[in-house]
Amino acid sequence: MKTSRDLPTGTATVPGRLPADLLAGEFSPNPGYLNTAAHGLLPARAARTLRDAVDDLTVGRIDQVALIDEMETARARCARLVGVAPERVALGSTVAAQVAVVAAALPRGAEVLTVEKEFSSVPTPFLHADDLRLRVVPPDRLADSVGPDTALVAVSAAQSADGRVVDLAAVREAARAHGARTLVDTTQAAGWMEYDASEDDFVVCATYKWLLGPRGASFMVVPADGGGLRPVQAGWFAGADRWESCYGPARELAPTAARFDIAPAYLPWLGTARALEVLEEAGIDAIRAHDLTLAERFRAGLERLGRPAAPESAGSPIVSVPGAGAAVGALARAGVSVAARDGGLRASFHLYTTEADVDLALNALEGVPAGAGG
Repeated sequence: MKTSRDLPTGTATVPGRLPADLLAGEFSPNPGYLNTAAHGLLPARAARTLRDAVDDLTVGRIDQVALIDEMETARARCARLVGVAPERVALGSTVAAQVAVVAAALPRGAEVLTVEKEFSSVPTPFLHADDLRLRVVPPDRLADSVGPDTALVAVSAAQSADGRVVDLAAVREAARAHGARTLVDTTQAAGWMEYDASEDDFVVCATYKWLLGPRGASFMVVPADGGGLRPVQAGWFAGADRWESCYGPARELAPTAARFDIAPAYLPWLGTARALEVLEEAGIDAIRAHDLTLAERFRAGLERLGRPAAPESAGSPIVSVPGAGAAVGALARAGVSVAARDGGLRASFHLYTTEADVDLALNALEGVPAGAGG
């Protein structure tokens, strides 16, 4: 049986069409970082912007108007990323809080359909909302499970635990046939997957994974008419004129999705604005080709080691190795950063990952007996 040592020698080159000068200028990761599905790496320009902002905050050079302008830049880039107008994008801090806005708008007794082992931020707000019925089904049965009582289908485009890419076209078709709406979490998809948010009713996304921002920023796409949502988190920042909404109730809210904005977390959005700029320069098509090429290299190496990846991971840059979660500690000691999720070892590959990183992980995994702990 061939092992990872039989693979071509890893180099620092990158497959696909990514601009090498951009990567060299923005990223200098430790070898073996295969954990973007847990947290993406901050580009150099985002880090510089954040350091400058912290220095300004330290000495009192605080220009809130300029900071808000940067948030609007980030809003526009989020909108371009998923193919909608900026007026449809609301800025937040966490996916769960934005999902809760959707949950608050559903009628009492409404059925929400989701899948087993969905990341908690999606189903939990519905579970604890007043008198909603949460129905959980196997991922491969999602589209077939939509029925006349279903009000909303809520699912991640790519699943956190095993990288499974959901057949969103089938889900949408089933939802429309029964008058249901769709909510899609793109946290594990936006940044590598080609995705059109105009195809779904509601879209949520945290920006600290594949979008390479700091933790603390998320966005939500809503229909042009608001989709029946109520601005239950509205404060001064949701006002039609923010600076006139600082005192007393903000009676007139923004006519766009900004009515669902929360008060600004300046630093996360500053970093996100710069990170999204890097993704735009690299190009999502090139990123996807690069990420999937490396994921396939890892899968091929796993086959040679006799530790095949979960079949659900096919077509995704998130690869799960069933039953290998206990090996994460041993890989960490070999300089490889991966995650243990749902009993498996989860590796993920993004624009800064190289063939050498993949081979380092395979060689480290070869030295760990099946079933061995870390």
